[in-house]
Amino acid sequence: MAEKTLYQTAPVMRLFIAEHPFHYEMENLCRIFFPYHRIETISCGTDSEGTHMLDYGALGAYTGMQTESGGVRLQARLFYGGRERAAEQRTALSFPADIKELERRMGVLLFGLLTQACAYTPKWGILTGVRPIKLLRNLVDRMGLEAALCSFQGDWLVSAEKTELSRITMGNEQKILSLSRPESFSLYVSIPFCPTRCSYCSFVSSTVERTAKLIPQYLELLCVEVVRTAEVVKELGLRLESVYIGGGTPTTLSAEQLARLIDTITCAFDMSTCREFTVEAGRPDTITMDKLKAMRPRGVTRISINPQTLNDHVLETIGRRHTSAQTLEAFSLARTCGYDDINMDLIVGLPEDTLESFQRTLRQVLDLHPESITVHTLSLKRSARIFQDDSEPFSRDAALTGDMLDWGDAQLLHHGYAPYYLYRQSRMVGNLENTGWAKTGKESIYNVYIMDETHTILACGAGAVTKVRDPYSDQLKRIFNFKYPYEYISRHGEMLTRKEQVRTIYEEYRRAKQGLSSV
Repeated sequence: MAEKTLYQTAPVMRLFIAEHPFHYEMENLCRIFFPYHRIETISCGTDSEGTHMLDYGALGAYTGMQTESGGVRLQARLFYGGRERAAEQRTALSFPADIKELERRMGVLLFGLLTQACAYTPKWGILTGVRPIKLLRNLVDRMGLEAALCSFQGDWLVSAEKTELSRITMGNEQKILSLSRPESFSLYVSIPFCPTRCSYCSFVSSTVERTAKLIPQYLELLCVEVVRTAEVVKELGLRLESVYIGGGTPTTLSAEQLARLIDTITCAFDMSTCREFTVEAGRPDTITMDKLKAMRPRGVTRISINPQTLNDHVLETIGRRHTSAQTLEAFSLARTCGYDDINMDLIVGLPEDTLESFQRTLRQVLDLHPESITVHTLSLKRSARIFQDDSEPFSRDAALTGDMLDWGDAQLLHHGYAPYYLYRQSRMVGNLENTGWAKTGKESIYNVYIMDETHTILACGAGAVTKVRDPYSDQLKRIFNFKYPYEYISRHGEMLTRKEQVRTIYEEYRRAKQGLSSV
């Protein structure tokens, strides 16, 4: 018999759903407060059909919707700690005409019960989505800035400090979004290899220890895909705005391999309009003088050197086989080679990190004066080793993580950095956020475009997802590459055929635009 995973043996929270389609959002709200429980969603009848008989077990919730004469009745219940709490609201709204507003109100009811029971109020309120800035921008478009900010706090229950952070980020984002044209696109290239796998990582990446023999063939076929993608771009008359080589850890490649990949990109595409070329150097233990010298003369304008933390004990705990000294050495090497746009990633909420050790890390990073600093909140995906292995200690303290972010935000503002993009992931500690901070003029336009889904992202490599955006509407279609390097290699021809859909999708968008214009 197969051994059960930690997730399968995790404590269960039963979520009963009665006569409404909001189960996904209700699950996400419960997961904010009980992130290490397995949510078991069960359909049931409404209150009038005997919900008092529901078997909640040790922990459970109920959300129900009933259509009544003149409106809708919403109900929420929570059983926790041996006590049941209940809330309800009658409204003149109708279903399905007011489905979004009914979902929001149901969320507010359940959120209220959860905050009472857990004595904890998440700072993003009932927002569980990836792009809170996009929501705020839509609200501003509908009702103006002041009313939108009031709605963010009053209707969506976002705290005053997160509302202000969102306001500043939205303003800085808008300057970058305005640079995009209908014909604009960005290029993403995936290098799904790492020296070792970090315990918190959920990305599609393979350790070099296991897959080094795949790299030469992978790179060969990747260059073929890059060239084929450039041919499609030329036929469609698209304009390249930014290039991002990510992973994994792209600097896992040798200097010669990096040179070949970058030369392929710059020869295949018209680089005259490209505003930014980023290589995610990532792991300091993969950065060498030869690699740095191979990249910069070939047009790379921006790199990331990501310590995550400068606490060596924490680095060891999370499986980062490098030291803080190697991070400082890699940064110094990059400056020596002339790099003047360096980003550094940090993570709050890491196992065994404390407020004091995070403060030391950020102070050391600020002393280096990188052009941008991205502060991530730990996200515990089920595919991450740290989630699957209960022998590894990790912080479950959302309040501590929130304190780290609050202190960090204040320090970054004080040192002349401004937030320019912000996003969230599922299962983030405390339902908090990832924020990119940059000095004026050093914002990464790719980060904004990919997160806002502003324009098309053409993606090459294993695990990459092309997103073809209609320049005249919000419509977006995805084309998925094969996930793992061995699949990418063995089914490469099939994948290239699938990629031909880019042409077809653009033709559909253009026909739709012409059809609307003729009406």
